[in-house]
Amino acid sequence: MAVTLSLDPAGRSCWDEPLGISVHGLAPEQPVTLRAALRDEKGALFRAHARYRADDHGGLDLARAPALGGSFAGIEPMGLLWALEPERPLWRLIKRDVQTPFVVELEVLDGHEPDGGRLLARAVHERHFMAPGVRRVPVREGRVRATLFLPPGKGRFPGIMDLFGSGGGLCEYRASLLAGHGFAVLALAYFRFEDLPEYLSDVHLEYFEEALTFMLQHPKVKGPNVGLLGFSKGGDLCLSMAAFLRNITATVLINACVANTIAPLYYKDLFIPDLGCDPTKQKTMESGLWDLVDIWNNPLEEPNHKSLIPLEKAQGPFLFIVGMDDHNWKSEFYAHIACGRLQAHGKDRPQIIYYPETGHCIDPPYFPPSRASVHAVLGEAVFYGGEPRAQARAQVDAWQQIQTFFQKYLNGEKPVKCSKI
Repeated sequence: MAVTLSLDPAGRSCWDEPLGISVHGLAPEQPVTLRAALRDEKGALFRAHARYRADDHGGLDLARAPALGGSFAGIEPMGLLWALEPERPLWRLIKRDVQTPFVVELEVLDGHEPDGGRLLARAVHERHFMAPGVRRVPVREGRVRATLFLPPGKGRFPGIMDLFGSGGGLCEYRASLLAGHGFAVLALAYFRFEDLPEYLSDVHLEYFEEALTFMLQHPKVKGPNVGLLGFSKGGDLCLSMAAFLRNITATVLINACVANTIAPLYYKDLFIPDLGCDPTKQKTMESGLWDLVDIWNNPLEEPNHKSLIPLEKAQGPFLFIVGMDDHNWKSEFYAHIACGRLQAHGKDRPQIIYYPETGHCIDPPYFPPSRASVHAVLGEAVFYGGEPRAQARAQVDAWQQIQTFFQKYLNGEKPVKCSKI
């Protein structure tokens, strides 16, 4: 009997969709190695492998069989994806062009030598970032530089504005995936893109207000409110938007600061200084990576409190997603401050979800956890924290939590009290 490698769904799937992997036609208890490989748009190679043993009937199902070693161990049905490691050191897997898929090559080799066994079966699978029917609409309205992703179907959809962090540019992969779940999502750039400023020397909230107005006036966006999704620096910008702008009804913050960071913030006659830092507190690990967690000033101390975002004006509800091993800044501490400040002003406190052994970069499911990479602006290798297996599971759960939160509160339901996972 010929050995076959089966994938479910076959041929293609969305990146955030689980992929069933099984092998048939092996000898009973035959030792095999499974390998996965893909190349990103810049040609960088990512690979993972795991050793397995077939069952008594010559079958192997990764949803039931434990890996015996390799890039991961234990029952990990999606391990061959989340455990992909770059051949180039400190290279992060990022989807730059969501209109094309990542092509994953999967192989089954005889024995437990990942590079020496006889090839028994092979399959190629496309992992897409736009579900069938999702539309990608470039936005160049006034000063706004963005991309709007619209779900398939007629009618209007709940709107979300999606902001990334201090690396700049226009990141579309999270927005494109979310649109496949019924949301109209605007991936918004705010520096280092086209004619936007190259550096964050200062930030004017009017730019984000203009993007918000675009969303509210779009015929496919269901008003009268929208949601916000922000990561890192994009998170504190979302907090500022929720505090000063109208028509925001739900905000999700992924490892965000409760203070304005990196650059001063301006809005009309308002000025909020940035939370300063002490570069002398930056640690260099034995590996040469930078650990930035201790460099930031305490926003509760004088005069740093002036950088705190005035949450007494904020529109909720909020969901804080916190990696407890964040080495970029103290996300857990900031979430506690936000919760206390909202409560002190008689507002509903945010829902906070804590993920142990999880670092700064919490991506959608099945992205290899980014524990360290060369920062796009700093130009140095930065340590973000996290244990790969725990973070991979956190990314799956956080993705579902984000969808559930927006599905609930963009439809006008009341917020919940603080919770902990």
